[in-house]
Amino acid sequence: MTLGQLADRPSVVRQWLGALPLAASSAGQVFITLSAILAAAVDDGLITRNPCRAASVRLKTPPKRKVVPWTAGQVAVIRAGLPGRLQAVADCGAGLGLRQGEVFGLRPEAADFLRRTVHVNRQVKRINGRLWYAAPKEDKDRDVPLAGPVSLALAAHIAGYPPQPVTLPWNEPGSRRHGEPVTADLLFTDRGTALSSNTFGPHWRRARDAAGITTGGTHMLRHYFASVLLAGGVDIRALSEYLGHHDPGFTLRTYAHLMPSAEGRALRAIEAALSADSGPAARSAET
Repeated sequence: MTLGQLADRPSVVRQWLGALPLAASSAGQVFITLSAILAAAVDDGLITRNPCRAASVRLKTPPKRKVVPWTAGQVAVIRAGLPGRLQAVADCGAGLGLRQGEVFGLRPEAADFLRRTVHVNRQVKRINGRLWYAAPKEDKDRDVPLAGPVSLALAAHIAGYPPQPVTLPWNEPGSRRHGEPVTADLLFTDRGTALSSNTFGPHWRRARDAAGITTGGTHMLRHYFASVLLAGGVDIRALSEYLGHHDPGFTLRTYAHLMPSAEGRALRAIEAALSADSGPAARSAET
């Protein structure tokens, strides 16, 4: 069909899109490519509108899979399968909810052992094949509670594998600071440079495979962290802050199915109120 015919009949694009023998994600990439071509044709004056932007042309939304967190046992087995110098990476993910890049950019001074918090204010990020220091995703500096077991694991790691200085450029496009070399002591390094997904990935996959788990990256540790906090009664807004999400609504949509049910909470509240020490049966027995 000609460009003009496509512009006049968005229904053709809709039918073509629906008939693509591809998964929803792959079909979406094809659709994005077609839309870009037709947008260029509009800019060149060859057609007056982009049929891909018609209200009737919509991509199928792939079904959203519910997060299924790993168990404490699975996390422990994967941790044990990592090299000694990298085992505390699992503690930072499962016990602090840090993203992979935030773990790789973690400095010893970020851990306040006295106040029992970890201040997250940078990450190691790969941009165009080069490693940079950068602010956390969404520029969300945050403080995360430092639980006792995680505190002990970090202290042991620092004692056994002293932090190493690593110099990387700072990523802050549009500012004078962009590209400026920054040196920081990092808790996790690889032969004198920062860890990256390329250097850490093989260790992670070997540990995961040894645990009998076929898929899942370090993000699964964040899911485990979230599931533990929700099971412990931490509210969504606090969890969102600890994870560094831009919106508590996103956190709720991701983890709502892991929250204790209202019915379960109600039962526990009633059982606590009507316990043997304070319930009607106890009072009746006293009289």
